[in-house]
Amino acid sequence: MSRKAPQYDDYRIAVQQIILSSSDSDYLDQLIPALKDATNSNRTPGLMQSLSAYANEREADIERIGLTKHDEFLQSVNQLQKVREGTVALTSEILKLNQSIQASTEKLAAQKEALVDTKAIRQNIAEASEALKESLKILHAVNQAHDLIRKKKYYAALKALDDLQNEHLIPTIQNKYATQHKLADIIQKSIPSSQKAISEAVMSDLNTWLYRIRETSQFLGEVAFYHTELRRTRQKERMESNEYLRNFKLNSAIELVFDESEEFDVLDNDELQVDFTPLFECLHIHEALGQSDKFRSEYAATRRRQKELLLPTSVSLVEDDENSLSSLLEGIAGFAIIEKATMRRAHNLRSPVDVDELWDSMCQTAIALITKALDTIDNAEVLLKIKGVIALFIQTMDGWGYSVTTLDNFLLKLFDKYAELLKKRFSEDFQEIVSTDDYMPMPISNMEEYDKVINVSWFTPEKEREELTFPCVLPFSQMYPLCCIDIRNFLNQFYFFSDDHFQHPNVIDETLKKSLDQLLSEKVCSSLVERLSSQYLGQIVQILINLEHFEIACRELEQLLIAARSSSSAGGPIVLDATEDFRSNKKTAEKRIFELVNSKIDDLIDSAEYDWMAATLETEPSNYMHTMTTYLSNIMSSTLLGLPREIKELIYFDALSHAANMILALPLSPDVKKINPNGVAALAKDVQYLSDFVDTLEGAPILKENLDELQQTVLLMQTENPDDFYDISIRNKKFGRVDAMNGPLILEKITHSLVQSPAKVDRLGNFSSRFGIR
Repeated sequence: MSRKAPQYDDYRIAVQQIILSSSDSDYLDQLIPALKDATNSNRTPGLMQSLSAYANEREADIERIGLTKHDEFLQSVNQLQKVREGTVALTSEILKLNQSIQASTEKLAAQKEALVDTKAIRQNIAEASEALKESLKILHAVNQAHDLIRKKKYYAALKALDDLQNEHLIPTIQNKYATQHKLADIIQKSIPSSQKAISEAVMSDLNTWLYRIRETSQFLGEVAFYHTELRRTRQKERMESNEYLRNFKLNSAIELVFDESEEFDVLDNDELQVDFTPLFECLHIHEALGQSDKFRSEYAATRRRQKELLLPTSVSLVEDDENSLSSLLEGIAGFAIIEKATMRRAHNLRSPVDVDELWDSMCQTAIALITKALDTIDNAEVLLKIKGVIALFIQTMDGWGYSVTTLDNFLLKLFDKYAELLKKRFSEDFQEIVSTDDYMPMPISNMEEYDKVINVSWFTPEKEREELTFPCVLPFSQMYPLCCIDIRNFLNQFYFFSDDHFQHPNVIDETLKKSLDQLLSEKVCSSLVERLSSQYLGQIVQILINLEHFEIACRELEQLLIAARSSSSAGGPIVLDATEDFRSNKKTAEKRIFELVNSKIDDLIDSAEYDWMAATLETEPSNYMHTMTTYLSNIMSSTLLGLPREIKELIYFDALSHAANMILALPLSPDVKKINPNGVAALAKDVQYLSDFVDTLEGAPILKENLDELQQTVLLMQTENPDDFYDISIRNKKFGRVDAMNGPLILEKITHSLVQSPAKVDRLGNFSSRFGIR
């Protein structure tokens, strides 16, 4: 550490101290500071004056001493002279030294000034270096944030910008002594644009993600459908092994519990992985920026636009292409699954109301597209496939918690069309079967053919299989088993619609009963009744037999429908209107048989040529009577053979009653004026022949009651005492069945004359006139 230079107020004292120095070094030590002080303070003349004054004083002392001591004085003068010379030399050296010191002082001052300047520069450099370091920290933080943006680490970049503000920019701006105000202010102003860049970048990534999600929506839906199909299969296997599980549908709590072991994530599997990271990152970024509401609004609008792009303007229900029904429903399913998964992963992003609105909108659009395309569908099998795709869609989305009520209601409309198509198709089938039938008993060639017919028909054979011999015939015609096959197919086709998923089984039960009634009544029964106008008795008989078996089939169907109906349908018996239709039209067929048989009898009796005034007695029954009894015998053993016994007896009863009435009407005809005994005998012979024929029949006592009036009328015609008829007691005994009005008419015509009938002569006489012969 340098010593502080002494300061002199009076150089005389300094000169005294210099002169009194004990040594040369002390002398110089005393002299140099004085010279330096005089030089610095510009008092060099004062120092020189003090030195000169001291020299003059010493000279005066020397002169005084010289006057008193001459020798000594001389000696002293000489010494003084030497001293003076030395002083002069010293003074010269002092001046040189002074100049040298002055030069050194100036150099030192210059160096000191340079040193001061150097220290200021160093201070400035240090301050600049410190400011630069702080600026570099700020810039490094800025670069780090932008580097994170480039690396797509948006949340970290946003955090870095936040740290930049809190740790660097705000403290710098608030520090009035800081030198980076301008830089900090510029960067601070650029923060919003950087945040906006992050927001835009993350939205760009989100839009890319949304595009990819939209592109993979259909595949996601396809994977979801496949998973649902696997669940269906597993549930069916469980139902087959445990009957109790048939009470639980897919997506029921029981099914879900059983299926817990089958872990499958539709959104993360070997076929498909949906990464929600871009969405979460975008959500976090906007939350950090305080723009959550804006982001939710933009995201909702984007999803609505994507929904519109997802739905086509038309759909093909037949073609299996990108416009197919499967593609449409798979796309909707994938879209809706993403929405539901987003709700579960980001609770505040999607509103349940918005998601449900999107779902309802997509469902309504899909239903509208399908409904429009249904107009081109005229095949029930195609419609059943369509229902299967929709049912798979419903079960899949029901599992994701979406409301499927609208779709379930649409299935009702689909079922109505399906039922109409089935009814139309089977109506045509029944119509063809009825129109192409030969209406003959069905021949069977072998046991295999027999088993096939028995298995499909509602028919209980009279004989055991072991007792059968082939070929044989079954009572019904071929149309009956064919219709039975169609009826069974019709039932199965109806219930196929309830497979997998249909929430309205009672509708199926009701519609099936109604449709089956219409088909059987309008297409089978009515068609059979229309054919009753045929004049061929064998066809009418076969129609009656068929009606009988269809009535049996209807009763069996009623029991089958009771067994097959769902638990939700109303209980109680099921009665088909067709059962009564077949039963009542059996009566119509019977009447038609009566009509045809009676018509034949009418024709035969009309051909009767009684000569009521015959001159000779007839020995043989009339030809018409032979023909009529033969006809009745033949139809009973052939045409009417297949009819039930009671019906055959009824036909016989009605035929005999009608024949008796028609025969009775012959003598009562106004054209018959008189009847002689030969005419009565001819009639009596025919009546007896008819009575003998009836005696050969099964149930003859009952059947002969139909001949009572005819026989008693003949007895009346043969009586010798006609007055017995007018005696009520005798009439009741002998002629009780004779009509009270007809008896007198008959008696009036009876004559005992054997004159030939003029009618017969006239008839022969008119023979030539009919042909214009005169």
